[in-house]
Amino acid sequence: MPPSRKRRARAMEPAAAGAGQRQNKASAGKKAKKGGGSVGRWPAVKPKKDLQINRLKGTQLLTIPDFFNSAEAKAFIDVAESMGFTHQGSLGPLKGEAYRDNDRISVTDPLLAQAIWESGINRIFTDISVSGKVATGLNPNIRFYRYIEGQRFGRHIDESVDLGDGYKTYYTLLIYLSGKGSAKDSSGQALVGGETVFYDQRGGVVAEVAPVQGMALLHLHGAKCMLHEARVVKRNAKYVLRSDVVFS
Repeated sequence: MPPSRKRRARAMEPAAAGAGQRQNKASAGKKAKKGGGSVGRWPAVKPKKDLQINRLKGTQLLTIPDFFNSAEAKAFIDVAESMGFTHQGSLGPLKGEAYRDNDRISVTDPLLAQAIWESGINRIFTDISVSGKVATGLNPNIRFYRYIEGQRFGRHIDESVDLGDGYKTYYTLLIYLSGKGSAKDSSGQALVGGETVFYDQRGGVVAEVAPVQGMALLHLHGAKCMLHEARVVKRNAKYVLRSDVVFS
């Protein structure tokens, strides 16, 4: 699998920039079976039954509670921490980029992407198409984000990623690994802050999504992506697993 290449964020307005990432050609969906991967190091992702889909803005913005159970979420955090995070910043709004301050891990693992896709995300996209294309799987580029106290990601958009051979991403997938409902809640060490907030074209709030452990969030990205931000974390750490839904 060739390494990924970074793509500079696309500016939206003087005080808000978009963030995107371009990869070399990569497999997705059925093609992922041909790739390598190290799913053995990751927690087993069990098939999900009776998923509840909350439509916050039609098919443009969806949440799925309890997509990961608490044990799965914690296990992913433990593996990510054992791998080690790298700080990710930006040049800032004055340079046409969104303000960004968080920690990050990026791995290319088709088997992990396939496991998450087939555990239930695939069922959500049975009746969703974009520009005549249908969903085929997840981007094998899996990212883990960690926001500690004081960190945030300013207003931005997520750009589509062209994976080659007719495969292109059109949805962002976020799975909150920490947040309300985590084991730390009982000790008074719950996450405070870190909400994902979406805005309309006039700057009005469309939705404010507070992190809940195990909840998945899906939103349309690319040309029709809503401006959004990750608000500052005020206490403890916010962990997120990120991928993208691929269409062909």
